[in-house]
Amino acid sequence: MSLNNVSIGLINPKSPDNVSSILRAAGNYDVNKVFYTGSRYKRAFQNQGKTVNLSRKVSNNVKLSGVTDLLDAVEKGMTIICVELVENATPLPEYQHPDNAFYIFGPEDGSIEQEIIDQSDAVIYIPTIGCMNLAATVNVLLYDRLAKTRHIAAGNRRITQSRDRNNRLKINKID
Repeated sequence: MSLNNVSIGLINPKSPDNVSSILRAAGNYDVNKVFYTGSRYKRAFQNQGKTVNLSRKVSNNVKLSGVTDLLDAVEKGMTIICVELVENATPLPEYQHPDNAFYIFGPEDGSIEQEIIDQSDAVIYIPTIGCMNLAATVNVLLYDRLAKTRHIAAGNRRITQSRDRNNRLKINKID
């Protein structure tokens, strides 16, 4: 059971593949819920042909919900963090993640609205050259959150529980 309450908010995502990959990341990094606004994702999901489900079993317990306003989905006690290339934002390597967080990401082809930026508790960015894919951005942020926590489950038990069923590798020579 998680000690943290973490949710992700997506502003009008357009790609079912990105949302599916974000759900997989959410499952891997112990995110409770993913919310999205707009109609593009739902429309694209309904209109797309049969594609590979990128979310995998790990995301089965992550709740995906469409909402009109992401800020209405923020639970009491959560810190609102916008992740966007915004002037005067804090670089991710310098940011300390709160226990209870609601991370908001802009659309693949746009930015977070100024009104949401103004209502956030923090605005952070990933210091890359150029902008990243939405799902990649979510993965990097969640990995950074994991890497900075003191509650990392390490060791062989974590490896055997997490790896794919086709992976049975081990290091035989340990110095």
